[in-house]
Amino acid sequence: MTAILPSPSALRNGWRLHARSLRRSESGMALVEFAMVLPFLMILTTSALELTNYAITVKRVGELGVMVSDNASRMGAQSAINDKPISEAEINDVFIGADLQASGLNLAANSRIILSSLQLNGDGGQTIKWQRCFGAVNYASAYGTQGTGATGTSFAGMGPTGKELKAATGTAVMFVEIRYRYKRLMPLFWLPLNDITETSAFNVRDSRDLTQVYNSENVTASTCS
Repeated sequence: MTAILPSPSALRNGWRLHARSLRRSESGMALVEFAMVLPFLMILTTSALELTNYAITVKRVGELGVMVSDNASRMGAQSAINDKPISEAEINDVFIGADLQASGLNLAANSRIILSSLQLNGDGGQTIKWQRCFGAVNYASAYGTQGTGATGTSFAGMGPTGKELKAATGTAVMFVEIRYRYKRLMPLFWLPLNDITETSAFNVRDSRDLTQVYNSENVTASTCS
């Protein structure tokens, strides 16, 4: 039995019809378009997640600063006849409480908390009587170290220039600075997310012994060195 082959002209006509049908076909177009848009969609989605997490972290760090300064303002052993003394153990407890409250932020490794006692010196000027720190991040106080303003009246206080906080006679201001090293969720995508810096301050709540920080418990002081 002899096979009958189509003529060359019939083959050409068949290919033309097939080519026309391919040009008119839209099957698979949505898949191609989705594949082209997917990288941009991924960038937008992950960037939104990163920015949301950063905003939440900023809020948490700010709240921690308020908590530390508030708790520090309440420190002091009860005394019916003398001003409340404070101890190194109480300062350490304030830092431990902040670390527990900041579950998931890993403050010990990713932050630096600086607690300063702003008081009056003997000349009536402002001084940082003592300063204690917590956390491994290398960050120094933006407003001075322990002993700043020990004499004279040249030290304006702690805070932005022109808006410095000042301690009143017979009391102290618990000034807190927090520097937090933000850890990105998705480090492959570049976003201008800087380390987080927050400050907070509370005046001490009761009459406090301002002469020194005691250490009758012989604990390791959280010094800033």
